[in-house]
Order: sequence, then C-alpha cells, then structure tokens
Amino acid sequence: MQCRWRPLSSLFLSFNRRGVSTHAPIVLRPYQELCLTSCTDALAAGSTRIGVSLPTGSGKTTVFVSLLSRIESPANNAAATRSLIVVNSIELARQSAEQVKRMFPHWHVEIEQGAKHQASGTADVTIATYQTLNNELRLRKFDSKMFKAVIIDEAHHAAAPSYRRVLSRFHNDIKHPDGLVIDELPHKIPIIGFSATFSRHDGIALGAVFESIVYHRDFLEMIKDQWLCDIRFTSVKAKLNLSKVPINSVNKDFSATGLASVMNSESMNNVVVRSWIDRASERKSTLVFCVNIAHVVELTKTFRSYGVDARYIFAATPPAERKELISAFKQGDFPVLVNCAILTEGADIPNIDCVVLARPTRSRNIFAQMVGRGMRLSPTTGKTDCRIIDFVDSHSRVGGVVSLPNLFGLDPGELDIDDETIDTLRTRIHDRSAEYHHKLLTSPYIPKSDVPKSGAPITLEELPNPFSVTYTDHDDAFGMMEDLSGTEQSMSSPYAWVHCGAGIWVLELHQRGFLRVEPDDAEPAQEDGKPLAEGLLYKARYTAANHNSKIRQPFLAPRTLFGGLALATAIRACDNYVQTKLFKNPPTMLRTTAEWRKLPASAAQRNLIMKKQKSHPDVEPLSDSTALTKGQAAIIIARLKHGAGVSSFPGKYW
Repeated sequence: MQCRWRPLSSLFLSFNRRGVSTHAPIVLRPYQELCLTSCTDALAAGSTRIGVSLPTGSGKTTVFVSLLSRIESPANNAAATRSLIVVNSIELARQSAEQVKRMFPHWHVEIEQGAKHQASGTADVTIATYQTLNNELRLRKFDSKMFKAVIIDEAHHAAAPSYRRVLSRFHNDIKHPDGLVIDELPHKIPIIGFSATFSRHDGIALGAVFESIVYHRDFLEMIKDQWLCDIRFTSVKAKLNLSKVPINSVNKDFSATGLASVMNSESMNNVVVRSWIDRASERKSTLVFCVNIAHVVELTKTFRSYGVDARYIFAATPPAERKELISAFKQGDFPVLVNCAILTEGADIPNIDCVVLARPTRSRNIFAQMVGRGMRLSPTTGKTDCRIIDFVDSHSRVGGVVSLPNLFGLDPGELDIDDETIDTLRTRIHDRSAEYHHKLLTSPYIPKSDVPKSGAPITLEELPNPFSVTYTDHDDAFGMMEDLSGTEQSMSSPYAWVHCGAGIWVLELHQRGFLRVEPDDAEPAQEDGKPLAEGLLYKARYTAANHNSKIRQPFLAPRTLFGGLALATAIRACDNYVQTKLFKNPPTMLRTTAEWRKLPASAAQRNLIMKKQKSHPDVEPLSDSTALTKGQAAIIIARLKHGAGVSSFPGKYW
C-alpha cells in the first residue's frame, strides 16, 4: 500500500455548501492520515462499501469527519453534496455533531433522533440513530439521490436487519431484509463503516454490507506507540458456575436473565467490591459493567455498604440526569460509576483509570468495547494506566467465555493474569499473531445522607466474612502473549483447535474429517511497504472423511470454505460451519472441556506416536513411562498428521 503523507500541521481544504473554499486546521496523527489515504484509495479504485477498524480511543470520529471533507460529489450528480452519519445512541449523535461543528463550523449540521431532534433532511451533515431511521416516515425525508456518503459508526452492528433496512435505501447492493425492492440510484453512494471491533459472533455476516476492511489498527500497537494508555490486568478467579446459563440463540451470548442469577448474588457482589478495594481502591475513576438493571442497583448498594461513593446509570435514566451524572464523573466528583450496557459503546470519558467487568460475556466485541472505555489518554488528570479487573470461572465449566487473553487470540485457561502491563507482553505478541426497586430506579443518584462517612482506608484483611478468590495480575499485555504462544485453544472457540505451527490450525472432527485454517495465498496487508503481522489473511478448508469402502483413500479432496479473513474471524466462521452445516448438535467430544481428554492415552495412540517419532529424531522421544492424556496424545497426533508441527515445536510435540 502506497502512502501519501501530508504534514501534520497542514491545513486541509474543504468546501461549504456554496462552493466557497475554506480552510479548517486539523492536526491528524500519522495512523489517521494513513487510514484516510487507505479509504480514498479504495474509493478511487471503485470500492463503495468499505470498513475501517480502529480501536476505542483512536479518534474514529475525527477520522470519519475528515473523510467526509475529502469525498467529492459524483461526476454524474454534482448536486449530491449531503452526508449521513448513522449511530446507535443519542450520546454518539451529540458527540459526532459537536465534532463536526468543531472541525467544520461552516457546515450545517442536524440531528435526527426521537421526538426532540427532527432534522430537515437537507443539512450538509445529518447525524441520525438507526432506531429513528427505522421509522419509514422519518427515513423518507432523506432523498438518497442527494447524498455523497454514508458513515456508520459502531459498524459491527451493520449486518443486523435494522441497519440493512436503512442502508438498502442508499446502496442497491445492500439487500433490504424484508425483500423490498429499492429504486435504482443514479450513483453509488459510498457506505463506510467504522468500528473498534469489526467482527460479528458468527464470523461471516458482515459481508452482507461491506466488501472489505481497508484499514486495521490493533489496539496493542496503539498502546505500544503511546496513542492509548497502558493497561494493567487482574483476573479474579471466583466460584462461578456459568455452565447452566442459557445461551441466546441469536447473538450466542449469555442470556441476561440467566447470567444475572449467577452474578447478582450477595456473595458475588461482595467478591466484586472486595476485589476492587484490594486491587483498585486508589483509582480515581472506576467504571463498572453489570448484567442488568437489578444487578446495577444491588452492586451499587454493595459498594456503598463499604463506604464507597458509587452511583449508577442505565437506559431509563432521564437524559438531563444522565448528562449531569457523567459530567460529575468526568470531573472526579465520585470514584465509581456502575452501568448496564449504556456506556459499552461510544462513551468518551478519558479519566477512567479502572474498568471492572462484572458481566461475563461470550462476545469478543462486547468485551473489547468494555475494556476500551478505559484506554483513552488523560494526562491532565494524572492518569498513567488503566486497571482492568475481570471475573472468571475458577472451574472452567463452560467454553466460549471471553476474558483478557482472548483480546490477543490466546487461551485464557493457560495463563493466570495478575498485574500485567503492555511492556511485559511485547515480546509475546510477536509469537502469536424495567421494574426493580422502583424507588431507587427513579434517579441515578443515591441521597447524600445514605453515603457512609468516609474514614480510614479499608484493607482486605479488615473485611468481614472472608472469601476465597485467586488474583492473577499482569503488568504487560505483550509479555502475556509470549507465555501463551503455542497453546491450542486460542480464539475463544469452545472446540479443540490445535496449533500445528506455521500459521496452521486444525480441528479434528473424528468420523467427519477435519477443518484446517492456514495463511491465505493473498499478500498480507502492508504499511510503508512492510508486512503487518496483524494483517495476515487466512483461509479455511474442510476435508471430509471418505466412507466409500471401494476407495482406499481415507479422505475426500479438501474443499475451500472461504478465504481472506483475519485468524480469529476464520476460526469463528469455522465454528459456525460446524454448528450449522456439519452437525445438527455438535458433539461434546469436540470441545476442549470433553471428559475423554483427561483420561490416560490409549495404547493405540501411544503406538502411533512412537512409530512416527522414528522419522523425527529432533523431537524428544515418547517412552512407556511418559505420562500422557488422551487429549495431549490427540494434539501430538494432529501435529504429526498436519506436518508443520515438529519443526515449529522443537524438542517436543506438546
């Protein structure tokens, strides 16, 4: 990819609605300028549905507003000068409108949201929530023939029917979910999506909207380059049992009601608060994520019972009170803000220096969004890093739960995390590429009289009713990567993928054959002519077992399922293929938690390994006395079977 750099101090040319040139000084960071170049190059090459992946705190709003100033009206329709920005909350709408006015004050900006904000449909830039645009009468006021671009913020939602109902009106290649046929447009309007977590849980659905992701910047690289703050991790292993929590059939995440029954208990709320006191009581601004409103209320009450001035916010909090509460939190008037979902996306509160994740999730997107709330720089408040406190099941009863290592594509079961920072993980990343308590819910504030008087700091030893948890701290995210290099279960998958080295991952399907994910033949993404490790593309192939006794070959010819995907996305897409195409009910034997994996290795497994080891003299031989489980033996055999394992794991197979 060729980069056309502009000086950071340059003045970018833009035009007002009358065509009079003006200059708005916009100082962009190098990666933002590179991102803009990638977008304009893709649009110039003919792409009209593109995505940009930038982590929370990287200035996505600044980038997409700058991009609008560089997109010209189509040659065949000079009257198409308007732009639409689609967001998913009033907070994001206000933030975007303020940024547009700040950067380009000569542009006419309007908001379309709810009953209070009624746009004319003729502004230079309209910021609208997708919920409002799903009202047919509200959507009709926007004449698509007059638009030059549509921006989608938090675009990982864009494949949802509610978004496609809107986007199909602006681009004929995006199909209306209800089968409605849209009139042919005179020009193709660029649809450009921005997200910090550009993937969906099924791994493939976003293709219904976007052709390609034209720019990606990993948040670890942003931290390393000091565009985002350092982070310190603490995982708290508690006696959770998530195995019986129902899974939502649509988004594959935990049911909120079921999850709340586990997390919103007196004992668990005490674990959360005591862990915070022990690991983060010195932090100035802590944001806590809960499961539902009831959990928000009870956990806030628990914080207050320990003398901590905690307050809460949720979707039904009146807008004026919400604004006042967030403003007070930004100013440091109180140390703990508890919320449910409302601040997961789009919240711009740079002073947050601790994030407490009291809401287990199976969604990497949701997890990354929550962590991202604390990663913005805030030098004026003295913030140097952000503490992330995560709560995990100490018994690993259920697979698929996302925790801190998953953000790096690693197995959370392989590494305890206590006080890690980015610096200690740097070398490792190289190796691995609503009604409840009505009185309390009427206001986010608890009366001052209810706040216990502050006294001497409370230490863990002074707390009543001792409990048993295990802290694992990490000082460095990159160091954690190295500890987990070479692990098998790494992509938040419930299935036993085996890393065979050389970028090859295999999932044995027993009598059904196997799935294999490996680097695609396509060239890796580049920056300044240098390959980006995080930009590597992967393809997936399915090799079915041959059950035709007349043919001696054990497998049929491999079939390519898809290509050009990021590794984590490819793994998730394969998991989706297993669950929807290969098995009506995927057997538990494929899972990493399958009981058979803990049993001693069979004689047949041992004999096969010892037979094969003769052709690999550089590998530590397996003797009769070597303790080996069936699961370990299966990993060794998979690595032998798929070739790359031995050279990539010198000295031993496992």
